[in-house]
Amino acid sequence: MSESKENQQEKLEKIRHSVSHVMAQAVTRLFPGTKVAIGPSIEKGFYYDFQLPRPITAEDLPAIEGEMKKILDSRQDFVRVVVSREEARKRFADEPFKLELIDGLPPDEEVSVYENRDPEGNTLWADLCRGPHAANTREIHSGAFKLMNIAGAFWRGDEKRPMLTRIYGTAWENPKDLKAYLSFLEEVEKRDHRRVGREMDLYSIHEEAGAGLIYWHPNGGRMRVAIENFWRQEHYRNGYEILYTPHIGKSWLWETSGHLGFYKGNMYSPMQIDNQDYIIKPMNCPFHIMIYKNKGRSYRDLPLRWAELGTVYRYERSGVLHGLLRVRGFTQDDAHIFCTPDQIEDEIREALRFSLHLWKVFGFKDIRAYLATKPAESVGEPARWDQALESLRKAVTAEGLDYEIDEGGGAFYGPKIDLKIKDALGREWQMTTIQFDFNEPERFDMTFVDADGQHKRPYMVHRALLGSLERFFGVLIEHFGGAFPVWIAPEQIAVIPVAESFNAYAKQVAAELKARDLRVTAELGGERMNAKIRDCQNRKIPYMLVVGQREAGEGTVSVRRRDGKPLGTSAMKVAEFADYAAAKAESRDVEL
Repeated sequence: MSESKENQQEKLEKIRHSVSHVMAQAVTRLFPGTKVAIGPSIEKGFYYDFQLPRPITAEDLPAIEGEMKKILDSRQDFVRVVVSREEARKRFADEPFKLELIDGLPPDEEVSVYENRDPEGNTLWADLCRGPHAANTREIHSGAFKLMNIAGAFWRGDEKRPMLTRIYGTAWENPKDLKAYLSFLEEVEKRDHRRVGREMDLYSIHEEAGAGLIYWHPNGGRMRVAIENFWRQEHYRNGYEILYTPHIGKSWLWETSGHLGFYKGNMYSPMQIDNQDYIIKPMNCPFHIMIYKNKGRSYRDLPLRWAELGTVYRYERSGVLHGLLRVRGFTQDDAHIFCTPDQIEDEIREALRFSLHLWKVFGFKDIRAYLATKPAESVGEPARWDQALESLRKAVTAEGLDYEIDEGGGAFYGPKIDLKIKDALGREWQMTTIQFDFNEPERFDMTFVDADGQHKRPYMVHRALLGSLERFFGVLIEHFGGAFPVWIAPEQIAVIPVAESFNAYAKQVAAELKARDLRVTAELGGERMNAKIRDCQNRKIPYMLVVGQREAGEGTVSVRRRDGKPLGTSAMKVAEFADYAAAKAESRDVEL
């Protein structure tokens, strides 16, 4: 009978936590004077933080691994011992980080220590730890772990505290699982959006000109235009109007919205204009509200669905910036829905349906929903929270989505739906958010005149389907590994002459295809044909059209797909191939 998923995960966590202790034991043996901090199991592995007597590099990891294998082969037991605080302080008198942890324990919590004991029962190493652990090193395969990398980490995540050395590792039940995981990491590395973006010349970041800011190159710009055009087309089809709003505004906008109270740390400092504070916008919603308040609104006007590809700026610490995935300036596919209470359920369901439609067009089918409920501190009447959460639940259920409850995960101003997608490697990404807001309609005194002639508050929903274009673009790159569907590929077709004498025909073919709004390059350089083909394959161009004497005489092209598979007959009339490629682009098919 196979183990349940929960039992298997619990077993892995024990193995990983135990291997972290073995690593700490090995490090303290190899580097006398090391001070030990914390070493938990984490998803896919473990880490341990140390204050070392000398800096170490990746070149030191094999020696640490070798010492760890000696420890695993020595058949040690992991034994839990409960001690008093006084005893704990004595045992770790030379470990300042452990002493701080002991002093910070709640008064009613028992203090436990895990000892690594040899077969005779002698304690060889010990750590302050809650556990749990494997019973002994015999439960850990010495060929099923690997130390991965070294990083710096501030003690307790505080930049004012000591900088420690963090060693990351991974551990599995058996060598086969370890090998599979390392192969997965190799594929992740090959698909890394920073690497692919550089190889395909999609974008760049220039630290000297400003960290966390994206420069879109022509190839990335072509993709962005294709995505944005599709986005606008679909929004108009789904009853949205598109807005454009300023990049800065007076600080009172964010004072009124409440963002200055709880989000100030991520907002850039005000600038003085006409002796008044202006702020570069971190979100678009106050501007959309100003447009709403530009005139009186009736229930007959609602719902209003307003969308904007609005570029916003938010401060992120330099240590967390990561390519396209964590930036300081980004464009949100933002929208706000203003509606009556009677309309809210239909609007939520429509927003969810719209989101699922977009994700499936982009080739993502494994999608899971999370319902984030009321946090401890919140605004708004309880009845509105209940109605809003039920509307979210009904929408998710109606669309047949699996969902989990994220208890207390809503914002203080309303519950939300988060959608997480899985990419081609099975990694989950949080993308879409559909968020109720009971706060801003009240703060900005938003009203509409209902059928009974009374002024009432509209319901407001914040909605981002793709999230930020930058982060979405990063996920898209890694999902496809740069081998994009035809409709968004920066270069859709390359025309390759077999010799320079056929450059004129290659130009003619490229011109005919460009007239069909296809993105085409004619490879007219002096390189050999095979070198051009290899280069185009590396650029992941969907179709390569080879032209020579026969093709020029017959008005045809010889078609090569980037994956090497045939496209029906390899020789096609230019007009025939143009029809095929244009239809493929227009259909937004993710397959070639």
